[in-house]
Amino acid sequence: MMTDAQKWLLFAGVICAGWLLYLLAPVISPFLTAALFAYLGDPLVGRLERAKLGRTAAVILVFVAMFIFLLLLLLILIPLLYRQFVHLVDRLPVFISYVQSQWLPRLSAATGIDAAAFNLDILRQAVADNWQDVGNVLGNILQHVSRSSQAFFSWLAYLLLVPVVCFYLLRDWDRLLQDLRALIPRSYEPVVVKLAGECNRILAEFLRGQLVVMISLGLVYTIGLWICGLEFALLVGMFAGLVSFIPYLGGITGIVIAGVLAYLQFHDLWHLIYVALVFGAGQAIEGMVLSPLLVGDRIGLHPVAVIFAIMAGGTLFGFTGILLALPVAAVITVLLRFAHSRYIGSSYYAS
Repeated sequence: MMTDAQKWLLFAGVICAGWLLYLLAPVISPFLTAALFAYLGDPLVGRLERAKLGRTAAVILVFVAMFIFLLLLLLILIPLLYRQFVHLVDRLPVFISYVQSQWLPRLSAATGIDAAAFNLDILRQAVADNWQDVGNVLGNILQHVSRSSQAFFSWLAYLLLVPVVCFYLLRDWDRLLQDLRALIPRSYEPVVVKLAGECNRILAEFLRGQLVVMISLGLVYTIGLWICGLEFALLVGMFAGLVSFIPYLGGITGIVIAGVLAYLQFHDLWHLIYVALVFGAGQAIEGMVLSPLLVGDRIGLHPVAVIFAIMAGGTLFGFTGILLALPVAAVITVLLRFAHSRYIGSSYYAS
């Protein structure tokens, strides 16, 4: 058992570590990003090792695959999403005019409310006057970065540091874990290793599995909406896939946004049925195939806890906090379960 002095020392160490993390948040962001990529890629390296491939060769193969994937994401997907977003903003005045001319009179006739009370001309004019500013956001950011040498070199260092650190972490991942395990006091090693394994299980199921689910759903929604003929299929499909880490939120927001855009584009109900079929098929695939196979039945992180963790981490520590949000939430969840089990088995609970 720990003495009171040891407990206070441990508590002071945790407080000092948290304060140091807060102070060094801008510095450690690239290291945490690299650690996240290394954590995601380590299982693939392990599988290649079990296939009789050397550790270094397996790391190089996985590293190159991850680099190509991110490069394609930056060079192909993001520009396509950006163009669709700008096109959507460009079409908003047309959509607003259609709603004002077709739907406001019907709403006025059904409810008795004067249609003049819903004057959308101001909104349409504001969008028409200012949509060009959206297209210039990236240019303004690049211009600002080019003017600030410090910001430019910071981003350059970030981009160069992340892949280097990721490579070395991937190569030495198992050895680093063994070194950390060797630092644990022998009397606490079984409990700490058990709790760490449970944390890793939750994180692996959520981060690795849910990431694949999100990408898969994004592709399903995008292809389905593209077959339906929706102009903004990629934008809506990828957005719905991105927010699908919260159960049902991706399907609900996706079907609402896609349904509105489909009706404004085609002006008929048949395409609303097509949109419903696409998202119904996506939800069925997720529930019957993707989630049971990749995520598991019990992740242990409640959707509300996930949202709160990400928002709280971003508010307190910025981008670093977002990176740490889910790992910290997983650790807290495991510790709370452990404390609950110890409480249930204690004499205090039984008394």
